[in-house]
Amino acid sequence: MILESIFSSELPITNPVIKFLLILLIILLAPILLNRIKIPPLLGLIIAGAFVGPNGFDLIERDSGIILSGTAGLLYIMFLAGLEIDLQDFKKNRNKSLVFGMYTFMIPMTLGIISGLYLLNLSLISSVLLASMFASHTLIAYPLISKLGIGKNRAVNITVGGTLITDTLALLILAIIIGSTKGEVNTAFWFKLILSISAFALIIIFGFPRLGRWFFKKYSDNSSQYIFVLVLVFLGAALAELAGIEAIIGAFLVGLSINSLIPHTSPLMNRVEFVGNSIFIPFFLIGVGMLVDFRVFLESWETIWVAFVMTTIAISAKWLAAFATQKTYKFTIDERRIIFGLSNAQAAATLAAVIIGYNTFLGFDDLGEPTRLLSGSILNGTIIMILITCTIASLEAQKGAKNIALAETVIDDVNEEKETPERILIPVRNQETSDELINLSILLQSPKRKSSMYALSIINPDLQDSAAEMKAQKTLNKASETASATDHFLIELLRYDTNVEQGITGVIHENKITDLVLGLHEKQGMDDSFLGNLTEGLLSKSNTTTFIYKSHQPFDTHKRHLILVPPNAEKELGFPFWLVKVWNIARNTGARIIFYVAPETREYLADILKNYPIRVDFRAFPDWEELSNLNIHLKPDDNLIMVLSRKGTISYHTKLEQVPSLINTWLQNNSFILIYPNQPKFAGMDGMEMIHGSLVGPIEGLDYTSKLITRLFRRK
Repeated sequence: MILESIFSSELPITNPVIKFLLILLIILLAPILLNRIKIPPLLGLIIAGAFVGPNGFDLIERDSGIILSGTAGLLYIMFLAGLEIDLQDFKKNRNKSLVFGMYTFMIPMTLGIISGLYLLNLSLISSVLLASMFASHTLIAYPLISKLGIGKNRAVNITVGGTLITDTLALLILAIIIGSTKGEVNTAFWFKLILSISAFALIIIFGFPRLGRWFFKKYSDNSSQYIFVLVLVFLGAALAELAGIEAIIGAFLVGLSINSLIPHTSPLMNRVEFVGNSIFIPFFLIGVGMLVDFRVFLESWETIWVAFVMTTIAISAKWLAAFATQKTYKFTIDERRIIFGLSNAQAAATLAAVIIGYNTFLGFDDLGEPTRLLSGSILNGTIIMILITCTIASLEAQKGAKNIALAETVIDDVNEEKETPERILIPVRNQETSDELINLSILLQSPKRKSSMYALSIINPDLQDSAAEMKAQKTLNKASETASATDHFLIELLRYDTNVEQGITGVIHENKITDLVLGLHEKQGMDDSFLGNLTEGLLSKSNTTTFIYKSHQPFDTHKRHLILVPPNAEKELGFPFWLVKVWNIARNTGARIIFYVAPETREYLADILKNYPIRVDFRAFPDWEELSNLNIHLKPDDNLIMVLSRKGTISYHTKLEQVPSLINTWLQNNSFILIYPNQPKFAGMDGMEMIHGSLVGPIEGLDYTSKLITRLFRRK
């Protein structure tokens, strides 16, 4: 019976094993085969869905399982768009997003109403609904652009923001029209709609981040965290529908709300993208393809005419909106291609509108036939429009994204010739601290620089411990697993040395390490001997930027990073190297950075960071005598970063010797990072020499530092 069920020739396929196998084969082979003839992978999945669907060879029925998986994929696309967006760029470009959102809403609405009234002979209410279908769009090409690594491009950012605006307006028009056909558009309707949408937005924007931070602090299990994220996505979608708007708006807002809790380099982000791009999103694309029915071209000339008008208006309106945005903000042609490619595809909201319109009856005609808000010809024309717009969107987005990615690669290759590789060393002693140290090191990395991470475990050969090597290797293996979860490769180093400091120093010199990341166990305190030995043993013998990290909670759950920068720190040569690392933390996590600096340092930092925006505030550096009241600045979920210096350097102060006691007093319930800037020794550099850790000579120190910072930041 089982074999008979499996190999049954009855179509469509009903056996769940064979059905799922066929879908997996489509996901695997369609992009590979069609990519050979330059067809984008996502378009290949749509075409494959058309062939195996009920309107093709009828191999697979578009049943509830396909619809469920496809809905999950659509929500996933919108969620990823909100999750991957750069919040600082989003805020910076919010006015541009608003302008594009109005362009891509008003132009299709205008052309849609005119074409509906005069070309398709529809009523005014049907024409408005048809126009709202042209105004909405689906970010179907977003996964393609994200894979090419330009998800943070300004054109992408603006288009994603504009999508939220135009889809919301289009779906509101749908709700209003359907309400008007039922005679429900009155004062109570508007009051209920505004109240429900406001409540929905407040819950997601303010409630979800608090809930997410609490969960991530309490539960570190990988599976639990991922399932929790899925729960938030579908809960947000359900709340959106409860508020009277489409679920895709809720999924997008969920992505925005927990954006800062899931850094782009984190293992959780890697899992979210992997599962979405491998399973959920392909299911959605195949489901869209199953709606395509090529036979509608043979049914009647009316269907062909309607499909032609709808497709032409939809493509023209979105191109005009992209063109207007390009001219308004002087974007490049490739950026216009990205805007057009992302905004041209009609799928999710369009399908929702046409199906609702088709199922809405207005009455009966003279022959007693029911009249619909949108006719069957409009429904069939919509399916053809979806196929064509998705095809053009995929091709245009791919072309623009590849050109931009190629241009950035050329610039990177030129810059890499001038840059020394970034090498980060993480000495690991136990598995309790290795995960947090690896995650911190990944956040410190510069995304576009050649970076390598080294994990080091040192064994004292004089100790007669047969299990020491096994334990050390196990710790290194665990560190490698943590790094691989984020698609990073970790070089494992196992060294025998009777002196830990000499062992670390030797590895630093042998591998040309640029950054050293050290960790403290949560229950381990700081003392003078630790900092003293560290300063004398490591910092004085090696040229690295050194980070000492003590974790009180998962790094991703910090709301703010408070950075104490001593006066004159900007005059030291190590200044730009730690500053770029702090900037990387801000960019990779989206958390707020608060600098406590002297007025001169503030002016200098503000001038630099205005060109490289992060969520940053400046506050006055406390008087050295006030450092004992350090706790007045700290709140729960804050991480303190203290920039320290050694004796003899220009930013050194005797109060820095009190750091161990201050930490033990005030930082029991907060994470902290101590940064020791590197102190490079330059000899024979055109008359420049180091005096007390600062650069003096024929060239001004700050000018040199400013040029160095600019060069480092260009690598971002």
